[in-house]
Amino acid sequence: MRVVVLTGAGISAESGLSTFRDSGGLWEGHDPMQVATPEAYADDPGLVQRFYDQRRAALPRVRPNAAHEALVRLEDALGDDLLVVTQNVDDLHERAGSRRVHHIHGRLRSAWCTTCDARHGWDGPLRHEPPCPTCEEPTLRPDIVWFGEIPYGMDVVEQALWDCDLFVSIGTSGVVYPAAAFVHWARGATLELNLEPSATATDFGQSRHGPATRLVPAWVDELLG
Repeated sequence: MRVVVLTGAGISAESGLSTFRDSGGLWEGHDPMQVATPEAYADDPGLVQRFYDQRRAALPRVRPNAAHEALVRLEDALGDDLLVVTQNVDDLHERAGSRRVHHIHGRLRSAWCTTCDARHGWDGPLRHEPPCPTCEEPTLRPDIVWFGEIPYGMDVVEQALWDCDLFVSIGTSGVVYPAAAFVHWARGATLELNLEPSATATDFGQSRHGPATRLVPAWVDELLG
């Protein structure tokens, strides 16, 4: 069985990681247009770098949860027939042990040089404009897909959805595109596992609602029999 799993902020929230966007639409007190667009970065790079430096520094304080660990069990059983596509920029899937993870919105622990186009694993701050390890220019930015930019590797995702037997969405709002459209691209069965019905819940063949730490392990147990 070929399975594609999409994960969103809801799976990381149960590890204690902020989902960025609150009920008022703000990202930890910031309008997303102030910290998550190329225009915002050009206007005030210091503000944008500080925002992501703080998010990066918070990562060591959180741990993968039972939902992340259940997906590792599923990968152990399915191997290359499982692809986890995540909207999250944290590294909790990898730290749990997942290997086939595709970050469509980039990663906090990566820096992108806008001069030479190199990408580097990065754990420290960027606000002090450190030099790029490749070209030594002080032009590193968070390797994050901002509003108005194209998510990474969409050709890979489209092909996986076309080929899959089952598409499962975990912890997503269903309002962020293109991920919100994945349910329509999937050629196989579809399942939503979410704390509450997402904006696209009725588009799924089946929906189950509750905490990811309860729903995901139960679903994996069921699938593996």
